[in-house]
Amino acid sequence: MPRLEGLALARHRLDRSTEARSDPDWVAARWADPRARVLSFADGKVAIDESGTALAFLSPTEVDDSAERYFLGLDEDGVPFFAIRTGEAPGDHLAGLREVGSLLPDRDAGLFVHAQALANWHTSHGFCARCGAATETPPAGNLRKCPACGTEHFPRTDPAIIVLVTDDEDRCLLGHQPTWPPGRFSTLAGFVEPGESLEAAVVREVHEETGVVVADPEYAGSQPWPFPSSLMLGYYARAVETEIDVDGEEITEARWYSREEMVAAIDAGELLLPGQVSIARRLIETWYGGELPGNW
Repeated sequence: MPRLEGLALARHRLDRSTEARSDPDWVAARWADPRARVLSFADGKVAIDESGTALAFLSPTEVDDSAERYFLGLDEDGVPFFAIRTGEAPGDHLAGLREVGSLLPDRDAGLFVHAQALANWHTSHGFCARCGAATETPPAGNLRKCPACGTEHFPRTDPAIIVLVTDDEDRCLLGHQPTWPPGRFSTLAGFVEPGESLEAAVVREVHEETGVVVADPEYAGSQPWPFPSSLMLGYYARAVETEIDVDGEEITEARWYSREEMVAAIDAGELLLPGQVSIARRLIETWYGGELPGNW
């Protein structure tokens, strides 16, 4: 099957200026640039414009100077973009990444994903994992430093596989998690374990969750999934044993669907597919051969 292109959350277009952002004076100069734009981030939501298809930005002069800020990058014209964490995002129209990630233009989608990932990481990494002291954030916000032992802590990304399994009849396998409402099904996914390859994780996760044995994992594409810190690595895989025996914990029900059965189940209100922002949806629709109605 073809590689996935244009995934909703994999559209970062800014220059992150990795080397320059380590210079506090350089970051301060970008903050002082009258063209600088600031994305205010609070509880997973940001301000968007009235159309719901673009982010709404502040200027640095409208921001409390004590707010923790993160440098996100420069656009092609050299305009600096930052994000700040606040208790409450300003504006009448607020939205989360799952809601608008697929509606935003490339630049804005990339900014939102980057800001969400950094904000989530900073929220849960206020203390040094080596000595326990409170850590500090340098001007660019791309890491945390421990003033006690000098350790630098960088944002982590957890690799997770997500796989669309098909059988010899070209049916696809979808699973239902126990925390989901009835009718909600998706592709299978799981975190990569230490010392494990991506392909081995695909085989292991599918068998652990559904009892199905797969072979020949084929890479499809990837996108960040900052809920809170994953990188979703998409795969296709072929089932060599199709009998379903769910684990009852991660997956409580799994089903094989032909294209006709899937459409009929959607039309009957018996099947809800993942949202457009997810790589799961793109895997399913690539197998199906076109867009499908409805989502979570």
